[in-house]
Parts: sequence; C-alpha cells; structure tokens
Amino acid sequence: MPGPVLVANRGEVAVRIVRACRERGLRSIAIHTDPDAGSLVTRVADVTVPVASYLDAGAVVAAAREHGAWAVHPGYGLLAEDAGFARAVTDAGLVFVGPPADVVAAMGDKVRARALARASGVPVLDGTDAPVDAASARAEAARIGFPLLVKAAHGGGGRGMRVVAGVDEREGALAAAGREAAAAFGRGEVFLERHVARARHVEVQVLADDHGAVAVLGDRDCTVQRRHQKLLEEAPAPDLPDAVRAQLHDASRRLATAVGYRGAGTVEFLLDRETGRPAFLEMNTRLQVEHGVTELVTGVDLVVAQLRLAAGEALAAVLGDATVRGHAVQARIAAEDPAADFRPAPGQVTALTPPTGPWVRADLGVEAGDTVPGAYDSLLGKVLAWGPDRATAVARLTGALDDLVVGGVPTTASYLRAVLDRPAFAAVEHDTFSVERDWPPARQPAPAPAGAPASRTVRLGTDRGPLTLRVPRHRDTGSARHEQTVAAAVGPASGPAEGGDPVAPMDATVVEVVVAAGQEVAAGAVLVVLEAMKMEMPVRATQAARVDAVHVAPGDRVTAGSALVVMS
Repeated sequence: MPGPVLVANRGEVAVRIVRACRERGLRSIAIHTDPDAGSLVTRVADVTVPVASYLDAGAVVAAAREHGAWAVHPGYGLLAEDAGFARAVTDAGLVFVGPPADVVAAMGDKVRARALARASGVPVLDGTDAPVDAASARAEAARIGFPLLVKAAHGGGGRGMRVVAGVDEREGALAAAGREAAAAFGRGEVFLERHVARARHVEVQVLADDHGAVAVLGDRDCTVQRRHQKLLEEAPAPDLPDAVRAQLHDASRRLATAVGYRGAGTVEFLLDRETGRPAFLEMNTRLQVEHGVTELVTGVDLVVAQLRLAAGEALAAVLGDATVRGHAVQARIAAEDPAADFRPAPGQVTALTPPTGPWVRADLGVEAGDTVPGAYDSLLGKVLAWGPDRATAVARLTGALDDLVVGGVPTTASYLRAVLDRPAFAAVEHDTFSVERDWPPARQPAPAPAGAPASRTVRLGTDRGPLTLRVPRHRDTGSARHEQTVAAAVGPASGPAEGGDPVAPMDATVVEVVVAAGQEVAAGAVLVVLEAMKMEMPVRATQAARVDAVHVAPGDRVTAGSALVVMS
C-alpha cells in the first residue's frame, strides 16, 4: 500500500473508510460536493477535494491522480458498481478497491447475473432472460404469472423495483420502475421476475484474492425492509436450517469462483416461506451497508480486508483463523418520518449523542450541527450490538436505541426499537413485507429541537374524535416511543386533514404528474409523484374530488408547502 486512498463516496461509509485507512497508516483523500462542504468526512480526512458531482467519474479519477492516490475505494452506492468507473481507475494506473471491471459489469447487469448464477448451479427464480418493453412484458407477464416483480436491470439497493399484482398495474409499474432506475443508476432497463409473497432475505459474505482463493465469511438476515430497502440486519441468519445454510454458502462460493471475483462481495437470496427453497437475487460487487454485523461476529474488519486484498495479499493471511462467534444486530438510522410512509426528512441535526457501551457500536456520518442535504439518500448511520446469542444482542441493541439522541430531524430509530419488541421478529416469523403489511408505524409528532422541555403535547385522531395528551419526552428527540404506546391504546391515528389542496410535503422534484384538469379522482388516487433524497413519494388524494388545476410539470423543483394541484 504505497500511497493514499481516495474515498469516492460520502456520508457514513466515507467516514468508515477514512477511519480504516487511518488504522492502516494510510492517508485519506475525501471528495465532496457543495451540499456536503463541511460534512463530517471533510473534517476527518487528511485531504479534501471539491467536485461538482459524485457521479463524475472523470473528475474523481483526476482528483485521485492529482493528489497522488494509490487506490480508490468506491464505498457503496454512487459509482461503487459502475464498471466504467472501475475501468477508468485502473486505466489511470490506480488500484480499484473491488473486483475487476468485467466482474462489476457482469454482476451489475442483473439479467446477465441471473444467467451466470444458473450456469453455476445456483437456484434462480423464474423471470425474463432480457430486459422488457411494454410489448414483451405483456407476453412474459402472462407466462410468469402474477404477482411478479418489475426490477431494474442495472441497479440494486431496492430501487427500481415494483410489485405487480395484476394486469391493470403492469404498465404503471414498468414506467415507475424504469423512471426510478434511470434516476438512480443512469439506465432505465427493467426485467421481470416471479414475486415471492412471503420470503426471507438472506445473504452470504464472500472474500476472494488475486490468487484464486475464495472464502465465505458467514451470512446475514436482512428481512426487515420497507420499499425493498433494508432496515434491520443481523448475523448470522437466525433459525436457518443447517442444510440450507450449507447450500447458500456453497452456491455463493461457486459463483464467486466462476466469475473470477476479487475483494469483498455479497450474494443475496430469497427464501420462500412456503417452500423453504432459496433463490438467487443478485450479487453486490461492493461493501454492504450491513457489513458491520459480520465484522462483529467474526472480528474481521472488512474495509481493511478490502484494502489488503486490493494490495495483492493472500486471503489466508487476511482472514487468519476468523470464525463466527455470537450474534450481532444492526439498525439503520435514516432521516425519515416512519409515520409518513418513511418520508425522507432533510434538515439540520440539532443534537446527536451516540449510544455507548462495551457491546455497542455506532457508525455515523453526521455530528450535532451538521445538515442532512436533500440531494442525497437519507442514511445518517447505523447502530449495532453484539451478544453471545441473538436474544442478548437484540436486548443490547434495544438499550442502545433507547440511549440514542437525535434532534432536529425525525429518524427510523424509534420505529426500529418497536420492531425489536415484536413477537414475530423474536420468533423469526416475519417476512420482507411485514413492515408494510403487519407493522405500520403509529403517527408520530415532529422531533423537537435540542434543549426542548421534558414533555410535549401529542394530538391523536381516534375513533372517539381528537385527543390531546401531555407525555414525557424520550431521550431520543427524534423518536416517539411513548406516543406509539398511547396510539396503540386509543386506536389508529387519523390521516391527513381532508379537504385541503395537495401540497409538497418537502423540497422535491416532480417526476410524474398523473392527473389532468377536469379529471375525477377517487380517494387514495395518486396525483403527483415527487422525488427527494433518492426516493419517490406519491402524493395522493385524501378524498374523492375533481381536479380543477395542476400547477406543476415533470422536472419542476418544488418547495415544502407549495401547491401541486387544486381540487374541489
């Protein structure tokens, strides 16, 4: 490792990589855009370089060369799975901390990855062997049957995916998935795959070196999700039959070997709750957001392992005698309002105190006073806990989430704290749709600023009309454990006030206008689709009405509270 490492990312993962470089005695170079100027990574890195966009591969490579970088670490998201970027890095004489560009390309093309998995003896769900358009989707959907999934052919992380229950939803799902994929990944091709209604999401961590050695470093369960994006992860995957675990490990090792893998990668599977059979989802050719739980149970620093493997070290030397010990659980802390369908919530973090303790870890990308920009995703960081068994790890994570203090923006912390108490979660009986189907969050008030009084007013809609209560304030000023308890006792919270014209819930970009002036719409109908923090949000009619006027068009930037549609 002869020189500095340029971190081609932002937020929590960029901070994580910088700290791993520091541990190895390597200097770090952090890039940042204008919205991230002064962010935590710019304060911890040795060198910072402004760029116009994190997606400008040429500018990133130029910055690495200008500042004498030895290697470029892509993190996850952004350019991490862009084969052109990986190739540009190596063409510039630098080391790409990840697999070869041709492997990134093969696994990044989800249709091609399915074919490679099938050729390696890995079970694959029924689906299309090529991207589809509206015409071919009709015939393929009839062959596969409903429900099915529309999935981005060049993407991941749950973006560009739509469940299609029947023929009437097919065209809209194709358009929405393609639009979201193009916005997130720069390519809008989609394919179809059979949808498993009740499934677990289990993935396998692999490591490989330049000398042909491939190892499996355990597995993880990532079943708790919203919008196909993970919320809670744990290692090892609990209540997994030994035969299934061995099958997944063997399949992952075969696939990594077949494609000539190098570095850290993850092979993801769905386990059908009804049949118990696994099926290949995708292979992520990068570090995963949930890598920390594997680190806690194995003692292997995966970022350091990536750097050592990229430097040409042998896998045996990197892993030593690593083995899985105990259990670890992670909660993703995102700036989102769970009660508003996990709506992203940019703003200033007015207070932040991480949990502490001998078995607790907090990987955060912000500190008190930092701003969460609306231009990027909503992840603030993760809170993890280890225990000798699953029950202890869950108890320790529960306590850690109780101790977490976040002010200024709502977060997912309190919702995930409540999920940990769910009997179905404890019994490992949940599936990837439990959040939407079985665990809808209670309506919560907005977080209070730091220094707020020790109690607050809670207004709830109930079957018996409005109810106003004063309740103690929880330490996490972005959470609402007490409000959730009260809501459960008095009945469901009311929805948005009826009768008002729809307005933008936050600063966002209009990606689709679904209605036109003069149109009659039913309650719950989608009027406008907005995008903010890399997430699409439909704005719906609160009651049956007539559209009198539409004030926005696709591509418009709107501010919070601005009128979208006039209705009567």
